Amino acid sequence: MRKKIDCRDYPSEMNCTLVITGEEEEVLRAATEHAVSVHGHTDGPELREQIRSSLKNEIPQHA
Repeated sequence: MRKKIDCRDYPSEMNCTLVITGEEEEVLRAATEHAVSVHGHTDGPELREQIRSSLKNEIPQHA
């Protein structure tokens, strides 16, 4: 099952609207890099676990 994380679920001063979707490890890696480079978080096991626990299952969109 693909996973996603949506910055809109975590309000910030910059009103970030990024959504990252993909395989769990891809989303975890990209979301961690984004949290560090854009939101100023410090990379480490605690941040990665917080992000991992925030991942949601992607609901497929059917036409």
